[in-house]
Amino acid sequence: MTTDQNIAALTIPEQIWLWLRLNMIEIAGAFAVLVIGLLLAGIVSGWVARALNRSDRVDPTVANFLSNLVKYALWALVLVTVLAQFGVETTSILAALGGMALAVGLALQGTLSNVASGVMILVQKPFKIGEAINAGSISGTVQQIGLFTTELKQFDGLFVMVPNSELWNQAIVNFHRHPTRRLELIVGIAYGDSMQQARQELLALAEADERVLDDPAPQTFVSSLDDSSVGIGLRVWCATGDYLALSWDLTEATKARFDDVGISIPFPQREVTQKAA
Repeated sequence: MTTDQNIAALTIPEQIWLWLRLNMIEIAGAFAVLVIGLLLAGIVSGWVARALNRSDRVDPTVANFLSNLVKYALWALVLVTVLAQFGVETTSILAALGGMALAVGLALQGTLSNVASGVMILVQKPFKIGEAINAGSISGTVQQIGLFTTELKQFDGLFVMVPNSELWNQAIVNFHRHPTRRLELIVGIAYGDSMQQARQELLALAEADERVLDDPAPQTFVSSLDDSSVGIGLRVWCATGDYLALSWDLTEATKARFDDVGISIPFPQREVTQKAA
């Protein structure tokens, strides 16, 4: 009887026991590689996470994502090494894994695009939690930044969840990134009123408000000559947090001051001339 025939005559538990005895050294080596590899993967990924978290420029979400990426890559390397201990052809395994990764990437390209955009947002930091932004048709205050989506609270109080790829592919305007903002107010006065007086009154209003910054200094100017009015402009700088309240207050104060000094804000007018036939 040949060796193969002898093995075939054994029961399945006996064949398993025989295989374990014949491959005991390889099994022990593979087990050692597995244990040591998993321990090293945990140590290296933990070291990467701590190194990234010590940097103020790296968001904790990005640090966690990159450390997990390192851990999973090391796990895959350990698995391939363990299989190589048993004589498995690792080249074919790597090719199969590459094909699977490509198929998964094509199937999840939208999701992966959101992940890539989320990483770029967390790294580049065009906005942070608590800042008000505008990106295309999307406006609101940032509530949460994730790898897949960003949560915003719109200015009307509604909740909106936006895929990161939609934000990253738009021009992002951050209303709170800089500590100061310029406010511009345009008021139309009648052609018969004094432009110089209107400019002086606007400048006096700006200088009387403590929220208006001295540097850069407030400016007034004639902005336009419209059909029914002369546009008088006021430019001031203020703290970003005072912008909205200052805009509303200056608009109201301008109407009240112009009424007091007799400067009119005309309605649109049009003259119609009819010629006799």
